Amino acid sequence: MVILLILLFVISVTGFIILRRLGGGNFPWIHFYSKGKEAGFSFKEINLLRRVAVENRLENPTALFWSIKQLDRSIRGTIIKFRNEGKEEVEPYLSFIGKLFEFRKRVELNLPKYTLGLNNTRKIVQHQRVKITLPGQPQATFTASVVENLKRYIAISYPEGPKMPDGFSWAGQIINIYFWRIDDAGYIFNSKVLEDYSSKQYPILHIAHSESLTRTQKRRSIRIEISIPAYIYALRNLDQAKGEIEKTPGIKCRLVDISEDGAAVLVGGKAKVGIPLKLQFRLEIGTIVMIGTVKGVSFDTKKNQSILHIQSSIPSQSMKNQLLSYIYNIFGERDDKNRSQRATSSKTAS
Repeated sequence: MVILLILLFVISVTGFIILRRLGGGNFPWIHFYSKGKEAGFSFKEINLLRRVAVENRLENPTALFWSIKQLDRSIRGTIIKFRNEGKEEVEPYLSFIGKLFEFRKRVELNLPKYTLGLNNTRKIVQHQRVKITLPGQPQATFTASVVENLKRYIAISYPEGPKMPDGFSWAGQIINIYFWRIDDAGYIFNSKVLEDYSSKQYPILHIAHSESLTRTQKRRSIRIEISIPAYIYALRNLDQAKGEIEKTPGIKCRLVDISEDGAAVLVGGKAKVGIPLKLQFRLEIGTIVMIGTVKGVSFDTKKNQSILHIQSSIPSQSMKNQLLSYIYNIFGERDDKNRSQRATSSKTAS
């Protein structure tokens, strides 16, 4: 028994010395590692952050487990350090930066705004876009938006989609509704159409509230809105696709939003789901190439325009790091651009 206690004591002291040497300085690194384990991170991930904390001389390294601000500051410092040493674009430093971005995404997606979903329809916001189908007709998809969310019902704009038979009325129909909530997930619920006001000047439907929503397709990456020109190139298939930057212009489009695993672009005319393509656009940090497939299409009949929802990938870790640096605004590029746009708008107004 005495020998066992001595052995445990030696192991504890040895572990303490190792953690102190790993971390450096006077910070209680045992506390840092225990906090990391409590937060659900692996020893390897905690070790990664310990290295970042030491290199960036953080006063409170444990903030890396919950503070987006501290993480961004640390990622910025790490990139600048590697850049100055000429290591930013070479392995293993390239992968190290990629791991930091993965960790940063994990911390942000654990924030309440991403994890707390809706339990019923009463908190669906005004202007929320929804897709509607009728039971037994899943191919016939209609689109609408929430006009007003009231205590007794939800008022939505008159559904746009396939032409219905003469005399058709939405009143009394049971409908399936799907919508994507920003910074959250997709939701599906069933409802009954209470009233059909197609004869009014501004035609709308009143639909019943639902106390049961199914939460689907939880967000897997951080997505930002953007509005810049881009090009798309049609591909025969994804297997033969290459990630090289195209020298000649493709089909003009406008980038609507981007994330590390997809994008949405606005194009003229009507498009089809399932088309393989290459998407190319230029940001302040360089040219980005994505290769993927059109997974969804939102068609605006009046404007004869489509928004293509593309599930895609980025060919190289270097290009991915550049894109994530922009998405997370690590160096403030997007803030500078917004300030510039506001200044231009003010000048024009005056």
